[in-house]
Amino acid sequence: MSDIVFSSWGREIVDNRNGGEADLASLKLKLPTEYLDGKVGAFMGWDGVVLLDGETDVVAMAAEYMKRVQEKHCCGKCTPGKKGTRVMQDTLARILQGHGEERDLEIIENLKSLLEGCKCTLCMTSAIPVLDTVKYFRDDYMAYIGGGKKPKPAASYHDKLTAPCIDRCPAHIDIPAYIEEIKNYRFEDSLSVIRERMAIPAVCGRVCPHPCETACRRALVDEPVSIMVMKRVASDHEWMHHKTPPMLPAAPTGKKVIVVGAGPAGLTCAFYLAQKGHKVKIIDMLSEPGGTVAVGIPDYRMPRPLLRREAEIVEALGVEIEYGVKLGRDVSLRELKENYDAVFLGTGAFKSKPMGVEGEDAGYEGFSEGGIHYLRAVALGQGMVTPKRVVVVGGGNTAIDCVRVALREGAEESILVYRRTRNEMPAESYEVDDADEENVRFEFLVNPTRLITENNKITGVEVIKMALGEPDDSGRRRPQPVEGSEYIIPCDMVIPAIGQDPDLGYLEDGDYGIKQTRWNSIVTNGGTMMTDDDGVFAGGDCEYGAMTVVLAVGHGKRAASVMHRYLMEGKSILDDEEALEDVVNRLGVFDADENVPNVGGLHREHQPKVDGAERATNYEEIELAMPESQAVVEADRCLRCYRVAMVAVEQ
Repeated sequence: MSDIVFSSWGREIVDNRNGGEADLASLKLKLPTEYLDGKVGAFMGWDGVVLLDGETDVVAMAAEYMKRVQEKHCCGKCTPGKKGTRVMQDTLARILQGHGEERDLEIIENLKSLLEGCKCTLCMTSAIPVLDTVKYFRDDYMAYIGGGKKPKPAASYHDKLTAPCIDRCPAHIDIPAYIEEIKNYRFEDSLSVIRERMAIPAVCGRVCPHPCETACRRALVDEPVSIMVMKRVASDHEWMHHKTPPMLPAAPTGKKVIVVGAGPAGLTCAFYLAQKGHKVKIIDMLSEPGGTVAVGIPDYRMPRPLLRREAEIVEALGVEIEYGVKLGRDVSLRELKENYDAVFLGTGAFKSKPMGVEGEDAGYEGFSEGGIHYLRAVALGQGMVTPKRVVVVGGGNTAIDCVRVALREGAEESILVYRRTRNEMPAESYEVDDADEENVRFEFLVNPTRLITENNKITGVEVIKMALGEPDDSGRRRPQPVEGSEYIIPCDMVIPAIGQDPDLGYLEDGDYGIKQTRWNSIVTNGGTMMTDDDGVFAGGDCEYGAMTVVLAVGHGKRAASVMHRYLMEGKSILDDEEALEDVVNRLGVFDADENVPNVGGLHREHQPKVDGAERATNYEEIELAMPESQAVVEADRCLRCYRVAMVAVEQ
């Protein structure tokens, strides 16, 4: 039997009601056939209807969908949306009750043009699946109108408010809502919306790679909204005006949780668990909070006083943080399990990948263990001496940070060696631009082959020229060495910054049953963030590999939610919101080919920035605060691209 009975998703009509071969895979629809403990009957949303069970009552579902749109999600701030969805709700209800007339279908169809005048996209996109049911399931509507059919509701319906930017954000923050608050000069309310899903807004307002902006529909008109900077504006408003964060812990539950790691994942997990009333303690091997953010992201990008303030906000909820304690050295995982009701592992990825070149294991003076180690030694003042000529190998953000820090530490020449071209660099393009402005020297399409030494000291690195061949698994063209093209770059220090892995040595002292991937990261189950060891959860870089701050925040938030249910109910399961969040995320919300009807020309506002190479002489923050008046102008560019999804579940 085909997975698809009917689909109008993506404006492509597939009708298998009288037989057909199309299924979810052939249509490239990443929808599940099961949801929590039930079977998916149908999915309805902003781009149509997908019917998987021919017994699902599409008319009843359309009526329930519009009822939830109108009563639960419509903001009521514009007449077309408020009135149009109400008329559609009432009309569908009347049809369902057997009191409809055929002209009611014309009323529903005619509402399409009214809803196109809405303040945002929620109501107008919510009309699309309903109109599809009227068009393609007209006989079912006529059966109701004729009095020959009675409603057969699904066992349950589950709805979700989303938007392209919300969906692409790993923390799933309600971005249009917090931007709307900024537009209305309500900066504290904006920050409250952000903190519903993000514990460290001052950090993510500065160093987030903002994947949300790659899914901003405004970019299909002119330029994406400065979503990340808006987050910083809301966060800066609080500390600049000396306001006390309003969050308070709930009544104590009597449950104790240990969080390993005071990085983004750990701080986030502790933040939300403490608000639920659990007693939380964080241990961290470093001497200060922030994990990789503190010792891997330089102060000119993320001032540590603000990072410490984020940790102090977590502590104000009753969380205890003990520094200088390393799991596997000072305490075992077994001890933590014995003394706490649940454990969260947020141990990061501090183990540098080797370059794989001749001489890197010989202990030469001037060869760094890795980029993250170099940055940490500088950040913590551990006596790292930076010589006059430095070569950094790699193309990611850590490599860029290393070449820029080297300049600030006194290097006269800081060189980045990368085996592909600038276009293939995984580092953020604006970070590369900043390094270029600071007079970093780039050597593209070259790869190190061996270290050149004299008296056990680095004097240079031999590299070979590369040519780009066919694309590899990452989609980037694979670099191939050009035979006989070797040459030497003179230098006094070589820093490999080609990636990091988690160090899971703390799992070696016992059989914890925690699975690991071939990339030495921890395996968790079903989006719950729990490992195969009951009560032990993991998130952030140690679970996914070295990725982004905002992904770690998303992991910490999800883990805290599931851990709360585990602590209070003994179950590590997703709730309805999280399960539907995953359904929508797999399906995808942003359509890069969409023809957005808005008129463009309102260009993106940018925060002020310290320009020129002179900034490379210090660690002062180079991206300055955006004035609130400017932020209000930028917030007005948001198109409020809300959508509503709903799943009908049959038992």
